[in-house]
Amino acid sequence: MSPFDFLPVLAQHGPAVEGAGSWPLLIFYLCLAIGFSFLCSVAEAVLLSVTPSYIAQLRDREARGAETLTRLKKNVDRPLAAILSLNTIAHTFGAAGVGAEAAAIFGDAYVAAISAILTLMILVLSEIIPKTIGATYWRALAPTMGTFVSWLIWAMYPLVLLSDGLAKLISPQGTHGVVTREEIAAMATLGAQSGNLEKSESRIFANLLRFRELTVADVMTPRTVVIAFPQDLTAEELFERNPEIPVSRLPIYKDKLDEVTGFVHRNDLLLARARGEGGKRLSEFRRDLTTVRDEATLTELSDLLLGGGSHIAAVTDRFGGLDGVVTLEDLIETLLGLEIVDEHDAAPDMQKLARRKWEQRAKRLGIVLPDDAPARAAAAPGKPTVEDSSARQSSPEDSLAEDALVEP
Repeated sequence: MSPFDFLPVLAQHGPAVEGAGSWPLLIFYLCLAIGFSFLCSVAEAVLLSVTPSYIAQLRDREARGAETLTRLKKNVDRPLAAILSLNTIAHTFGAAGVGAEAAAIFGDAYVAAISAILTLMILVLSEIIPKTIGATYWRALAPTMGTFVSWLIWAMYPLVLLSDGLAKLISPQGTHGVVTREEIAAMATLGAQSGNLEKSESRIFANLLRFRELTVADVMTPRTVVIAFPQDLTAEELFERNPEIPVSRLPIYKDKLDEVTGFVHRNDLLLARARGEGGKRLSEFRRDLTTVRDEATLTELSDLLLGGGSHIAAVTDRFGGLDGVVTLEDLIETLLGLEIVDEHDAAPDMQKLARRKWEQRAKRLGIVLPDDAPARAAAAPGKPTVEDSSARQSSPEDSLAEDALVEP
């Protein structure tokens, strides 16, 4: 209820003498009530509209008001208490003054009508309009309103302390300003709907937030389709038995696949063969192979691969046996929601099949796919986007040497 609803009561505190009031005083009290309430409403709307990301941008630019806004948003109860205190005081004193002057000027018979008019004025002029302005132009008004609210907290400090004490009794600590992962995902979706974000950007946000839920086992290439070779095999023997190797990085093992010793890069073998060094064994081209547990999250996997500058890792189970391999390509596919098809994939039909199979797995894992995913699966493949760096068999038609067959 507005303080102006009490104008009839205030007008009865003394005998009203019609025409004895002062128009300047009436206007002064009216401007006092509406003016301060207008400022308070704008400040409240701006304060509640300012986002943590905007404040972070101001801090990065060392812009004016950044530290003030940070302090105000950190404990939003204090500025709100100061704003509402001034708003209430302005309404109360303004109502008292307007009520007394209106009764003196117009007489008691018109007080009810004046009360209704002033209540409507304060609703429109000090609530609806200023809060709309604050919510719409909060970016431009934030630094100025931050300074205003800081001074207001100082002026209303006793009331702010009282409000602080009551707030601590009612509201538990640590519950203000917490943005959840679900809210971030929702904001990304809203950003795409409003046009501020591309659909692909929104999809990447949503998939990135699932990285700590998905495990390496969800995206790895299982050992049953891993292309691996004995380390005692020579480079020449490898290419004689497998003239077209569909992958770039090839795990090598000692006696059995569970004894993986590292990996070799196809380009190193081709270069050695061109130099007449095809008789060298694969172990002489060995590079260290990072290992990761199958239960590790994709967040941990990305830290491992990117932090160590690795493109491929061997996935082990809890007993230390090889479960499969995982690559940066698998991470990128999960992040983008797209299957990356390489130029070495055997045939267009197999590429379409690979896309369909990947999309089925992505939907099962909850990975967000582009709207045209079915069309992508049906269409002929275009120019490859990323070089294939995985040690997986792209097609069951690929020719592999007996030594390269993986144990079941």
